[in-house]
Formats: sequence, C-alpha cells, structure tokens
Amino acid sequence: MNTLEGVSVPDSLMRYVSELAKRQGITVDQFVASAIAEKVSALDGLDYLKERAKRGSREKFQRALSKVPNVEPAEEDKFE
Repeated sequence: MNTLEGVSVPDSLMRYVSELAKRQGITVDQFVASAIAEKVSALDGLDYLKERAKRGSREKFQRALSKVPNVEPAEEDKFE
C-alpha cells in the first residue's frame, strides 16, 4: 500500500473530514481512501459513457425508441 505524504489539506476541510469519519465509525485514512476510490470510479464511469456515446447514433436511438409503446406512464412513474 502507498502513503500520500506531503498532501496539504485546509484546516477547515480536515476538521470536516475528521467529523464525517467519526460519524461513520471509520478512520480518517479509511475515509480518504474511500473518497479517492469514489472519485476514481466516477471518472471511470464518465469515460465509459463518453466512449459508449461515440458508438451511438441518432438512427440507432430512434430505432430503439420506436420499440417503446406510446402509453401513459404508471401513476408512480409520473412527474408532479
């Protein structure tokens, strides 16, 4: 495992991170590792979606959309 040395974090942010970690019953190190993993996952997901979008086309979208029945949504699916 690697250690992040020399990483500067503003005092106010560090206090907030410490409080959040305490509330979750984990160490600050665990919290930071989890936060980094979440950020990496989000960025990977965004890259994946961008790559998938490159393979898409308006024609394919319209073809897929034409297979969806034109009916009213169920009550629980309606927007207020």
